[in-house]
Amino acid sequence: MARGCLMKKIHKFLLKSYIGPLLLTFFIVLFILLLQFLWKYIDDLVGKGLSAGVLTELILYASTTLIPMALPLAILLASLMTFGNLGENFELTALKSSGISLQRTMRPLIFLSVAVSILAFFFSNNVMPVANLKMLSLLHDVRQQQPAFNIKEGIFYQGLDDYSIRVQRKDAKRNMLYKVLIYNHTNRRGNTSVIAADSASMNFSPDKQYLLLTLFHGRKYEELQEDMREKRHKTFPAQKDFFKQETVTFDLSGFNFKRSDESLWKENYQMLNTSQLVSVVDSLKRDLDNRRQEFSKTFYRSSLLNRYPVNKDTAIFQEKFSVKKPFSVDSVFKKMSPDEYKRLLTYSLQYARSAANYISSTADDQGYREKWIVKHKIEWHKKFTLSVACFILFFIGAPLGAIIRKGGFGMPVVVSVLFFVVYYLLSITGERLAKEGVLTPVEGMWMASAILFPLGVFITLKATNDSVFLDFSSYTHFFTRFFKKKNKQQ
Repeated sequence: MARGCLMKKIHKFLLKSYIGPLLLTFFIVLFILLLQFLWKYIDDLVGKGLSAGVLTELILYASTTLIPMALPLAILLASLMTFGNLGENFELTALKSSGISLQRTMRPLIFLSVAVSILAFFFSNNVMPVANLKMLSLLHDVRQQQPAFNIKEGIFYQGLDDYSIRVQRKDAKRNMLYKVLIYNHTNRRGNTSVIAADSASMNFSPDKQYLLLTLFHGRKYEELQEDMREKRHKTFPAQKDFFKQETVTFDLSGFNFKRSDESLWKENYQMLNTSQLVSVVDSLKRDLDNRRQEFSKTFYRSSLLNRYPVNKDTAIFQEKFSVKKPFSVDSVFKKMSPDEYKRLLTYSLQYARSAANYISSTADDQGYREKWIVKHKIEWHKKFTLSVACFILFFIGAPLGAIIRKGGFGMPVVVSVLFFVVYYLLSITGERLAKEGVLTPVEGMWMASAILFPLGVFITLKATNDSVFLDFSSYTHFFTRFFKKKNKQQ
């Protein structure tokens, strides 16, 4: 009874020691990955006048899509830190001296890791497709958004459709522009209409849909289009007007942020769950099989002998060819006249070229469809690899922390980043090899887990036996003794 209460206290202590670093490292890693995401798309976000709501929504969706990368690293780092602290404070030694093995100490965290792995699968299967859809559509809309309306001094502003504006000086406090030059390209005839003004006041309509530019003390020049049907020579007519005040209205509706229809991306494999992926793969396979059968039938129907029976001699040739009996082709050709022989060669060359083009285009189409099926299969396996990765990396981090016996953010961070880089490189390499057809989707997507799982078992066994295989002093001591013994023998 007393021992059971003791184990409950130990398990609560371990869970408290583990959950804190897990949440801390998870949000730190997620924040770092989010900064990387923002840095990658900084050119698409800056200078477009996006509202705080749109940016917040994009960051939320991006953070959700980054969880599959942040969670395994957080589990690895948290398990290393937890058991490293226990080893550094000799708490693991006290537990082992009390007859509590490392596996029994890890038991509550194993159950927690199983629960996290199951939740990770449901997250990857149900939440990730929606987050990918939302982020992809929103990121597309952000990229399509025009830069915010901002006229700079001494530079032609091209943001307004069919207009080019340049100002020499701006007064932001009074909303005044000085030495204004406006080229009007609405007639699609080049720089044939221009307005120049000494100054202008800039105001917006109440709904922010229009820019009202009131020009003062200016002139307007426009080249007129003359009718050349009744004239032999151009006269270049033009119109020149002077004004004290004139208002020009610009439509700013193109600067409003517009959301596109999300259904445009719903068929993408990244937006589907496991059941939808299985259904789509079956449909794609049936379509591919039907196309292969149709190709065989079409190719046979369009064969040379079916299309070009030139005369009775080629009919004899076709009959003998279909029977597949050994016969002399030269004997058939000798019965033909030179014109018939040339005609048959011409038909043969034309058919060979058309058949080669047809085979090449069909092969490219089938290759594309096969790669599309492979991408769906890879996405299906990816739903499960996240869960398995969380479980495997825990079994690497926990015993490794017990062996290293170093807590904090020093050695655990270095070791965890090293192992995670290995896992990430193996995952990326396996996925790329699967997409290129070098490996099957099963082999490519499970390559990292197949390599790291035996490593986790090995490290767990070493930690259970109190191995010092990461103590480099033991290796240097072994080599020192080996060379001393060798020198004595000489």
